[in-house]
Amino acid sequence: MVATRFEGIIPPVSTIFTEAGAFDPKGQALVIEKLVAAGVDGLFMCGTGGEFSQMTTAERKTVAEFAVKQAAGRTKVLVGVGSNNPREAIELAVHAETIGADGIVAVNPSYWKVTEPRLLKYFTNIAAATKLPVLLYNIPFLTGQDLTPAFVKSVVEAAPNVVGIKETVDSIGHIREMINVVGAARPGFQVFAGYDDHLLTTLMLGGAGVISASGNFAPELSLGIFKAFRAGDYTRAVELHSRLIRLPSMYGLDTPFVNVVKEAMRLTGLDISTYCLPPAGPLAADKIARLADLLKQAGLVK
Repeated sequence: MVATRFEGIIPPVSTIFTEAGAFDPKGQALVIEKLVAAGVDGLFMCGTGGEFSQMTTAERKTVAEFAVKQAAGRTKVLVGVGSNNPREAIELAVHAETIGADGIVAVNPSYWKVTEPRLLKYFTNIAAATKLPVLLYNIPFLTGQDLTPAFVKSVVEAAPNVVGIKETVDSIGHIREMINVVGAARPGFQVFAGYDDHLLTTLMLGGAGVISASGNFAPELSLGIFKAFRAGDYTRAVELHSRLIRLPSMYGLDTPFVNVVKEAMRLTGLDISTYCLPPAGPLAADKIARLADLLKQAGLVK
């Protein structure tokens, strides 16, 4: 299992809920089917955009199980297991392996800042609990603690099944150093951009792809960039990139921005509930109008 390589476009899939706040399997199936039909390289369930932080352990397990069954081997499924409670993280990692997930994604705790030796133990204990390949998840603006290239290098040296990282950092220099420093210690280490507008540069630096929110509603843009880059059609890659970079400003319409992503999914044709778990809430009408304008500028709606 550890030999599994992840690359390309892996959307951090939004979790769909009914207006009463219950998991909505019908709506979730619509999302997964659209993404599989688009040809994404994987599905990242129960990540930040999947609202894992507002969900119970049981709800996270339900979503993960549903995704694995719905995907039915047509694309890889990665399950987010990170938690402020390491025992929960390990329980979720074991569960992901049991249900047939292809890998797990582990973010660091976000309440306490912990010393690097303790953070190393957190990640290595999760990795040791499963035979699945593990992606680390660096999102310091939410966790309050950056995963530096030197630290990640220490994790991969201690845990052979840690195979890559999602770099949700607004610094291409950080991504470059992650690729160079960790890649020197572990050839083939897979570095994914976490922001849409870093996809093309990450690929140019030798990165693996992107795990970003636009994959939920505009997978054709990031998939097109990835395929064009791999084919050496840089003119086409830049053309699509010029559309993709119009999107990140939409995430500033609200905080948390999970409602923005769901409204974008609805505006681009998915008949889903846009309900989000508290403390997130409905997107205001004026902001929906602004979102629609941004999607028009990117050529995603008329």
